[in-house]
Amino acid sequence: MMIPTAKRFTIQEYHRLTELGFFQEGDRVELIQGEMIQMAAKGTAHTTVTKRLLRALGQRLGERATMQIQDPLFLAPNSEPEPDIALVKNRADDYLSGHPTPEDVILVIEIADSSWRYDREVKLPLYAKSGIADYWIFNLVNNTLECYGEPYQDNRESFGYRQRRIVLPNEQVPLPGLSDILLDLVEIFPPQS
Repeated sequence: MMIPTAKRFTIQEYHRLTELGFFQEGDRVELIQGEMIQMAAKGTAHTTVTKRLLRALGQRLGERATMQIQDPLFLAPNSEPEPDIALVKNRADDYLSGHPTPEDVILVIEIADSSWRYDREVKLPLYAKSGIADYWIFNLVNNTLECYGEPYQDNRESFGYRQRRIVLPNEQVPLPGLSDILLDLVEIFPPQS
């Protein structure tokens, strides 16, 4: 007797579906562990924090790194997430030859309200397994920044990060790999009413 299983897509199949017009303009889909995942709609707090982060990071980074906004990362063998923001190493071709891989990534940032559990339970282990050194979640539910570092694998084949730091909305945090750049969270989080 055959047990039905879900079809998992390779990155190449996913790209082919895009080329064939399977997705409509504006579809918010990403490939996670071979599954096409419909991304959650963004609330106003999410878009406000995104705008504030882009402004603050753009002012501080200059030409020291490339900032990607909801652009794919290539995570072999079958994931191509599109984090809210990723800081990647500068490259002369601006990644025309291929999406950034974990070796190119300085920091991945997700902004989470309704997606918080997904960003923590699905994306966090995916990024850790891929060897992405630093992952931040702007937790809009608790109005805190969760900073994760040092990916590891435990003896049960689970992946995570050894370090977890909570940064409050009135504090500053240095950017990983660019520690002379401080991000003041007062500029990022919307005021609480």
